[in-house]
Amino acid sequence: MDYSSLLRQLYQDFNARQIDRVLAHMHRDVAWPNGWEGGYVSGHDEVRAYWLRQWQEIDPHVEPLAVETRPDGQLAVHVHQVIKDLNGQVVNDTKLYHVYRFEADKIQTMVIEHE
Repeated sequence: MDYSSLLRQLYQDFNARQIDRVLAHMHRDVAWPNGWEGGYVSGHDEVRAYWLRQWQEIDPHVEPLAVETRPDGQLAVHVHQVIKDLNGQVVNDTKLYHVYRFEADKIQTMVIEHE
């Protein structure tokens, strides 16, 4: 499977708020970071609820810059993340890494790493 292309498409889907398209590529028991409130959420229902809560308060947009496969098989996506408030004012503009582990062609975990 071409995970690099898949991940790039998933960022497009996330930015378009197409939750079901993104969740379709996540393991049912996915562990997903709650970068906004802290901690992790688990499974499709918690990820959906987290994103819906988030989008009621802020407007995140995440663009992948590069994708690399690490020696352990995880994929690290260097991203440019811009978070705006609902009035369009930028509250955070940063570059960081999203590190993915796949199982059976589904995202099992994602971890946020700062540069």
